[in-house]
Amino acid sequence: MASVSHDDVEAVTDGVHENSWSANLEQPEHAEDRALVVAQAVDAVEHTAPGYHVNLVTHGDHGHPETYLFEELAEAFDDVDWEYVEQCGCGGHVTRVNVEA
Repeated sequence: MASVSHDDVEAVTDGVHENSWSANLEQPEHAEDRALVVAQAVDAVEHTAPGYHVNLVTHGDHGHPETYLFEELAEAFDDVDWEYVEQCGCGGHVTRVNVEA
C-alpha cells in the first residue's frame, strides 16, 4: 500500500470532545495507509474527555481492527477500554473506545 504523508491529511479532530462522538477513519487516504488509521485513532482517543467514548470507524480494506489496532491502543493507553461493535454495511468496522472518568 502507498503511504500518505500524515501531515497532508486533515486531522479527525481539532479539539477535546466532552461528549461521545465518532471518528471517521474510512476516507480514501485511510484505505491507502494503515499507519494513518492507527495514528488518527490514537489521536481521536487522546481528544476524548474522560467519561465519554469515541467510535472509531475504520476502513474495511484493513480487515478486523483486532489484527492491527487493539494492540496499539493497549500500548498507548492505560485508562481506556474498547469493544468491537460491528462491521458496517459498507465494509468498515466500528470499535467503541471508552475513556475512563
